[in-house]
Amino acid sequence: NPVVSIHDVGAGGLSNAIPELLNDSERGGRIHLTKIPCSDAGMSPMQIWCNESQERYVMGIRQDDLPGFEALCQKERCPYAVVGEVTQQRELQLLDENDAVIDLPMDVLFGKPPKMHRDVQRSTASVRPFECPPVDQFETLVHKVLQLPAVAAKDFLITIGDRTITGLVCRDQMVGPWQVPVADYAATAADFVGHTGEAMAMGERTPLAVSNGPAAARIAVGEAITNLFGAPIAAIGGIKLSANWMAAAGQGREDEILFDSVTAVGEQLCPALGIAVPVGKDSLSMRTVWRTDDQQYDMTAPVSLIITAFSPVDDLRRCLTPQLTTDQGESCLLLLDFGGGQNRLGGSALAQVLGQLGDDVPDLDHPARLRAAFDCVQSLNRQGLLQACHDRSDGGLLATLAEMAFAGGCGLNVDLAAIDSNPVKALFSEELGVVVQVLRTDLDQVLNAFKQSDLEDCVYSLGHVTAAREIAMRCGAWQWREKTQELRRLWSTTTHAMQRLRDNPDCADAEQASRADDENCGLNPLVSFDLNENVAAPYLNLGARPRMAILREQGVNGHNEMAGAFALAGFDSVDVHMSELIDGSRSIADFQGLVACGGFSYGDVLGAGQGWARTILHHPKLTSQFADYFADQSRFALGVCNGCQMMATLQRLIPGADHWPQFVRNASEQFEARLSMVEITGSNSILLQGMEGSRIPVAVAHGEGRAEADADRLAVLESKQQVSMRFVDYRGQATDGYPANPNGSPHGMTGFCNEDGRINIMMPHPERVFRALQMSWCPAEWTGPSPWMRMFANARRWVD
Repeated sequence: NPVVSIHDVGAGGLSNAIPELLNDSERGGRIHLTKIPCSDAGMSPMQIWCNESQERYVMGIRQDDLPGFEALCQKERCPYAVVGEVTQQRELQLLDENDAVIDLPMDVLFGKPPKMHRDVQRSTASVRPFECPPVDQFETLVHKVLQLPAVAAKDFLITIGDRTITGLVCRDQMVGPWQVPVADYAATAADFVGHTGEAMAMGERTPLAVSNGPAAARIAVGEAITNLFGAPIAAIGGIKLSANWMAAAGQGREDEILFDSVTAVGEQLCPALGIAVPVGKDSLSMRTVWRTDDQQYDMTAPVSLIITAFSPVDDLRRCLTPQLTTDQGESCLLLLDFGGGQNRLGGSALAQVLGQLGDDVPDLDHPARLRAAFDCVQSLNRQGLLQACHDRSDGGLLATLAEMAFAGGCGLNVDLAAIDSNPVKALFSEELGVVVQVLRTDLDQVLNAFKQSDLEDCVYSLGHVTAAREIAMRCGAWQWREKTQELRRLWSTTTHAMQRLRDNPDCADAEQASRADDENCGLNPLVSFDLNENVAAPYLNLGARPRMAILREQGVNGHNEMAGAFALAGFDSVDVHMSELIDGSRSIADFQGLVACGGFSYGDVLGAGQGWARTILHHPKLTSQFADYFADQSRFALGVCNGCQMMATLQRLIPGADHWPQFVRNASEQFEARLSMVEITGSNSILLQGMEGSRIPVAVAHGEGRAEADADRLAVLESKQQVSMRFVDYRGQATDGYPANPNGSPHGMTGFCNEDGRINIMMPHPERVFRALQMSWCPAEWTGPSPWMRMFANARRWVD
């Protein structure tokens, strides 16, 4: 790596970034203004040096590595400029032609700044106590809390972002066969073959800070940790925190609250937990002032702490999620309550929907208990004694239990009497806590483990999981029940309303209807072949590894996982950039296979894949090279996602691809990132042989994936067996319906091949789930390779 150091250009522009980079290296520098890229000749030296134009980085490069760095930039079409030299003398010189605009010792720039002194007088603020509503309003309270944005489903924010990039994502926001957004943490693998990786979670509880800043800060840390209970982490000390503080410094009591909150976290809580805070940032101007009709208004945000927690993970196969299981035998639910049975309601979602704050807010009163519980849960997970895990946070125990039932597609029978005699407090309190699912046969062993950890006082038995899709609760004489699907419909009302405003409203309505469909059994795969059979095995030890061109263009981002998939199938994966084909340093004639990868080539224009294709069509030498390659019966090619769009535009160069469709904007009018189910149809495809009839979940991430062709062309593709893949619904039927068909392609068509099956295009991303582990969800029996590995192995077998 030729890059010694790197710094983004932000506030202060180059005048900040370059001196900071030099100072961190204990060096000086000589910078030349005339070498700084600037398209505006009228800018003064100060404007060039200080402007804050974004999307720039400053890097330190070793002199000997500069030619290689420049070659890399040219290959990647990355604009760069060598603007100066690093000097041993700690002095900054900024030269305009031969005149020194700046000539200062670094010590002057980075001398000890004067310490800021704030004189803060403590004061008291009164907050009205929370007035708990009567139990007879429970139904209304449930409806209001489940639709509060902080509690409600957030599909509209999740499905528009690519969450499968790198192919190393093991757990994202979506959980279970119904892909419900209830995950507590994210998990990624460290590589394509091992089982170690990393987990990340967040915690925040800003509303509590209005009443009690230090409590809000402690709860933020506690929530980040309870979110990580389900991640297989060796020890709590392995967790590291990033703390993002926000406050309106100098306003009212905000300095006092900030000081007390930082002290509570940095000097008291984290040392007690044995957790370090090695990094963080602050934003201390969280106040806005404006005038309307000669009246001044100001808005001051409460002190906020956003905690990001991250940790190594020792075995990703043991990741627990909120998805309840119903096929492992009778099971029950246990609540680990870290609030000491206080069930404080101040600052809760319930308080917010009632227009209250409340003075008595949740807090982390006993850090040692949280630490002991974390270690105990990790031990139980290592022994395989836990089935599911979910934290208690926004929305309280009601939201926790409901979300677990949504993810598991099941029901619950819950008794709250041991938690609190008032079901409103028991269900809506947002004290720190965790709910775990335990098989009845393992219950005694689990309870004994908690007892050995001195946690029996905070363990409550809640009830059991039922196969019927109904949630039933009781507390003494009080009883309440509701269908799981009806609660999920309520929980999704907010995201549905947002989707209707932003996207195609018909698609939003269709997705909402699918959530409430009692018959919807979610993803239900069917594999027509032996998952453990590796059809490429006879060819992997022959010594020769066929060369596979992993082709990419500027903006493509799916090349690493594609290279990994083909490498594991026995290919020699070679990174090939379009710039290398243009300058002649590489030729696709040197490869037996070619894959055009997914991403965002020319992402600033619609039909981005078409821009990539025109790079080929507008260069006669490239046009001839690709035409010759496609015509060679001993070569094969694959285009995925953005590469699918590109190759579809090249169809006149591809024998037997005359009737391929073009790919246009999704019917939802939105980028779609989902785990969808496709059926492998009987086709000529060399990649999908032996997989016919299989229904397999696959990653989808595209904005322009709808296949567009007239009925006659589609009929020809069908008759010539050139349709290789279709989106199917939970019944296993090819579908045009959203969201099972995320782009609206007719008859679910999403994969095609040419007439002899050598050239394949597909909109989904099989390379991102070529191991079952790397799926947001997979059946329990898929403990070996992903079914998609068969596709890459087929390619290796075909070459030989």
